[in-house]
Amino acid sequence: RRRDRSQRGLSNWRHRTSQLHRGSEPHSRSVAIERVSLDDQRSRLGVNSSRAPRAGELGVLFLAPPWLHQLRPRAPAIKEAKLRPPEGAGKANVVIVGAGLAGLIAARQLIFLGFKVVVLEGRTRPGGRVRTKKMSGNYGVVAAADLGGSVLTGINGNPLGVLARQLGFPLHKVRDICPLYLPDGRTVNSEIDSRVEASFNKLLDRVCKLRQSMMEEVKSVDVSLGTALEAFRNVYRVAEEPQERMLLNWHLANLEYANASLMSNLSMAFWDQDDPYEMGGDHCFIPGGNERFIRALAEDLPIFYDRMVESIRYGVDGVLVYAGGQEYHGDMVLCTVPLGVLKNGSIEFVPELPQRKKDAIERLGFGLLNKVAMLFPYDFWGGEIDTFGHLAEDSSMRGEFFLFYSYSSVSGGPLLVALVAGEAAIRFERMSPLEAVGRVLDILKGIFNPKGIAVPDPLQVICTRWGQDQFTYGSYSYVAIGSSGDDYDILAESVGGGRVFFAGEATNKQYPATMHGAFLSGMREAANILRVAKRRSLDPAERSNNVNEESDVVDKLFETPDLTFGDISVLFDPKSNDFESNSLLRVSFKGEKLDSGCLHLYGLIQRKQAIELSKVDGDVNRVRMLNHDFQVRLVGRKSLCGAAESLITCVKLTRLNPN
Repeated sequence: RRRDRSQRGLSNWRHRTSQLHRGSEPHSRSVAIERVSLDDQRSRLGVNSSRAPRAGELGVLFLAPPWLHQLRPRAPAIKEAKLRPPEGAGKANVVIVGAGLAGLIAARQLIFLGFKVVVLEGRTRPGGRVRTKKMSGNYGVVAAADLGGSVLTGINGNPLGVLARQLGFPLHKVRDICPLYLPDGRTVNSEIDSRVEASFNKLLDRVCKLRQSMMEEVKSVDVSLGTALEAFRNVYRVAEEPQERMLLNWHLANLEYANASLMSNLSMAFWDQDDPYEMGGDHCFIPGGNERFIRALAEDLPIFYDRMVESIRYGVDGVLVYAGGQEYHGDMVLCTVPLGVLKNGSIEFVPELPQRKKDAIERLGFGLLNKVAMLFPYDFWGGEIDTFGHLAEDSSMRGEFFLFYSYSSVSGGPLLVALVAGEAAIRFERMSPLEAVGRVLDILKGIFNPKGIAVPDPLQVICTRWGQDQFTYGSYSYVAIGSSGDDYDILAESVGGGRVFFAGEATNKQYPATMHGAFLSGMREAANILRVAKRRSLDPAERSNNVNEESDVVDKLFETPDLTFGDISVLFDPKSNDFESNSLLRVSFKGEKLDSGCLHLYGLIQRKQAIELSKVDGDVNRVRMLNHDFQVRLVGRKSLCGAAESLITCVKLTRLNPN
């Protein structure tokens, strides 16, 4: 139990606190991925191996979905996959939004499979929520601090563990010892500690039995996990003494850390739905930080930084992504942005996402965890532990600096990271760095000064504010009241007939809120994109049928054009009055030799060009002006570019919903 407690939270930011009670549940960790031991991985793969890992070596063969088997023969080892940006200025096959773990591994896999790829990243760096920051101070003291994803949670079967071995990265097991300290600095009494921990586990077991009986009788009843736990605590009079209550609050803070949420927001019915899939084995740090993964995965990829995506427009002939004042065309788009960005509506989808997906985005939770990383002149807390905890007297403060991680053995310097979870994490967003550091130092001095250990001032401090980050709006996903694991699957569904795909930790029902979950989702969508591309290449009738349907829509729109002259009609962008905004022009050629009696050709021009064209006499002169002066090439319906498709969709939706 001590090991489990000291290694809580997800690999994005946490280890699973819920492991405390899982052994008593019907779906226990006996089905977790423990088929392949770490020793087996070492002997079969080797530190310097650069070949592609087989599914068995990943330890997931017995649970592997079809997409993993599909990719297995094609999966390149990272060390040997030296990539070159695609040559030429042609349309990219796939536009990937986001250069986090999901986007990077998807890009590498797709390029290896022969796709042309462009990756758009809003930040000026890759990695997303995996962020390693180099800290430095006087006398050459330096350290690498993981401000986001920090721990590999369970090395058996973890693809990032295999990747670390291939890249030659050492793994540091997070040690089991995690002493807890009272507010006055005394170590918690071991007998009381064990008793409260056992009581906490019993509370969770009782909640588990309650939800089973409720769901059998009422089916869809759901309340918050916090409400259920507090009810049982009162009934069974658990932790009524002050020290016991502080200990129980520490466990609750740990649970809020594990789920990036307040207990009052967690679904009692489904908060731990991913439990059967958890990775077995040790929890590990990567010495030097997880940005080492990011650098390896991002090497030689065509990534465009400082490209915040504003809209994704999709239609029968492709996609158009607007980012940083530029347009990016593709056959398909893979969106890997965090759930917080989708919840915030930062990206406009045209057409809108299906209601089913919008509802899932609203139901799922996206929570918050913050950190204070402190570089000290020396390791005053001792190098024999990796974690220690602090208890708070005020229950509303239970998540404030409740757990400390020591990175001295892996960061290159005396680095200590304090975690802020639950309600405290929300308040922390408004706290000044000076106040935050003062509170942390007060806690540390309260622990170590009574032992005769002086706590020095830190050389450098970094405070995270993930809730204010416009590229995340939070930390990682959780199952909120009214949600379920099915919502992760809904988020993973593609839309637009295989035009828009989704990846990221919040699209992975089995491994949500983990680094390996994001990584696996990127591989999954690479396989899905390959499957759709193959289907299109083998089934031209599908493309033809879709084009015929879309042609009918376009004909209907051109029955009421915004501008018409001769045999030329024009549709304006209904959302812009700018004279340089796009317009769709249609030229109708009539003749007895034409099978349909009329041939329609299309071109994308600016509104001011359309108005200028209307002032020219005769269609022959107008077409000549289009070709020679405006350099517009007229094409058939099925050859329209993504921007034209997006404009058609916009006009259609505006006319359907004029308000």
